Amino acid sequence: MSLSLDQILILIAISAYITSMLALFTYFLAREPIAKAVGIPFAVIGCATQFVELAVRYETTHVWPLTNLYGSLSLFSAMSVAIFIGFAWRYDVWFLGGFVQALAAGFLAYGLTWNEGTMPAVPALQSYWIKIHVPLVVSAYAAFMVAAVSSLIYLIKYYFGRSLDAPPPSRALQPAHAGAGDAAGTAAQMQIHGATAVTATMREAPGLEAAAAHGSTLAQWLVTLPSLAKLDIMTYRIVAIGLPLLTVGIITGAWWAKEAWGAYWQWDPKETAALTSWIVYAAYMHLHTRSAWRGLRSAWLSILGFITIMFCYLGVNIWISGLHSYKM
Repeated sequence: MSLSLDQILILIAISAYITSMLALFTYFLAREPIAKAVGIPFAVIGCATQFVELAVRYETTHVWPLTNLYGSLSLFSAMSVAIFIGFAWRYDVWFLGGFVQALAAGFLAYGLTWNEGTMPAVPALQSYWIKIHVPLVVSAYAAFMVAAVSSLIYLIKYYFGRSLDAPPPSRALQPAHAGAGDAAGTAAQMQIHGATAVTATMREAPGLEAAAAHGSTLAQWLVTLPSLAKLDIMTYRIVAIGLPLLTVGIITGAWWAKEAWGAYWQWDPKETAALTSWIVYAAYMHLHTRSAWRGLRSAWLSILGFITIMFCYLGVNIWISGLHSYKM
């Protein structure tokens, strides 16, 4: 049985993501330069192949590829990796890639189970809005996924770092001796928000460097991660990309709904779930301006936001009947 070009490109993309995932997980755990050197090009290859595959599918079928969950998840995976590559290049945080590539490969593989071949779009989807609304919201979802991964790394460093820290009470109030990277991250945090000090949940564990100096393998590994301040800032900036995309996506969706169903808003389960996700991330952006909410609380809020996004994206579309349901 011969494979079509579309299928070949999907297999190449998934294979590239898996290879990149294994290499970048190795880099995450062992900081082996060769693993990073392997993981980066395979991440780029997988991402580029996916965009080519979407274009090929459109050219060969003349049907917009984002009319079903298969196409939507294809774009979600590609945009997740593209956003990750951009921020990894900016902040040198390639070790995040193991998590991002694993999710991208998983979502793309799951999307294949929804591949029903080429079928004409239903009348409501035969609109120019589909070429605007869907890429916007899917790109927003992808940004929030990368932000959740960044938050996960923050939580790993925060909680493992605190587990190694057992200072006397007076010392617990003092910031750690920051290296150049930590000082830069803290300075950037203060510059962005005009803060005079970094909150306790943004400081490195006071005993972390001491534990590393005394030979703790876990501590020696943790100190190679970016500072908590840097991880917090990066998450904030990723969400700052995703929220405007989601905002415009909701607005264009309302315009599309007016044309297709005669009303801008009908409190459809998808609309309600999208609004809930928007409120969570709007709260994240607002609360992040307050020093007490930066760091640990923001990281948990980012994780919560992504959970709401996954419910909006997959839970509503698959399990709940409505105007956006794939069960129909």
